Amino acid sequence: MPAQPDVKTFNQYLYRLLEKAEPGDRASWWVDITLSVIIIINLTAVCLETVPYFYAEYHMVFWWIEAISVSLFSLEYILRIKAAAVVAEHNKIPVFRARLRYILSPTGIIDLVAILPSLLPLLFGGIDLRWLRILRLARLFKLSHYTSALEDLAAAVVHERRSFMATLYLLVLAVMISSTSIYLFEHEVQPEVFGSIPESMWWSFITLTTVGYGDVVPMTAAGKLVAGFTALMGVCVVALLTGIVASGFSNQMTKKRNIMETEVRRALADGHITPSERREINKLSRDLNLAEDDVKAIVDRLRSVQNTDDKEEA
Repeated sequence: MPAQPDVKTFNQYLYRLLEKAEPGDRASWWVDITLSVIIIINLTAVCLETVPYFYAEYHMVFWWIEAISVSLFSLEYILRIKAAAVVAEHNKIPVFRARLRYILSPTGIIDLVAILPSLLPLLFGGIDLRWLRILRLARLFKLSHYTSALEDLAAAVVHERRSFMATLYLLVLAVMISSTSIYLFEHEVQPEVFGSIPESMWWSFITLTTVGYGDVVPMTAAGKLVAGFTALMGVCVVALLTGIVASGFSNQMTKKRNIMETEVRRALADGHITPSERREINKLSRDLNLAEDDVKAIVDRLRSVQNTDDKEEA
């Protein structure tokens, strides 16, 4: 009779499979690819369902895609809750607390939202919940398991929060000045669209963001002057916001590379990288979402610098 698998080892295996694959981990890589493909197929099906011809012609195909997707997403959700025991062991906290932390985390909420739109109609069959079908598009966020893009964006905004909040303040100030000005000059000519300052804010915001739908246009000379000034302010504010976010992303990448360089320098302190140190570097690169080529370039550069220093000392 075969030996029963160790629970801790099984949880660790689950955790490794479901987390982003480390370099060389083929099993976890295939799980990542499979789930990513299922998510993309599912999102494509959700979009095509809204086309009457496709839904009438292939509604059974869409039904099977949804059934298989929800089954796999539900299984993944349950397994992630189970695998949270590994986090509990690592952080020295109760297993229940670790699992609850995952359930209430942004990642856990995204995973739950991915399956709820299909499960709720089964539980509440007598209620019209067709509007929930559109929430299935939230499954797009499940791809955040395999990329740190959303985390990097949030970190960039938090890091540059003072500049970001100052620019948002300028945007609010510009909207108020613009909407008040356009109201003063246009409300008598076009009371149906500039009848109040709140109504004028729609035009101000659309003009400031450089979208310019053209559904509302000033008619007076003074109103046109306000429109030109508003458009100019909008270009400046949008450029500031774009620059702040771009700078934040750049700073995040620099910070990640500095952390990796520190780890590589520590590993190269004795002149070579041991297998255990290589595993730590690979784990750190996965946590930081650094490409394998970037890590290799850092290792090669620091190794070259170390060799040069050794030759100069000799």
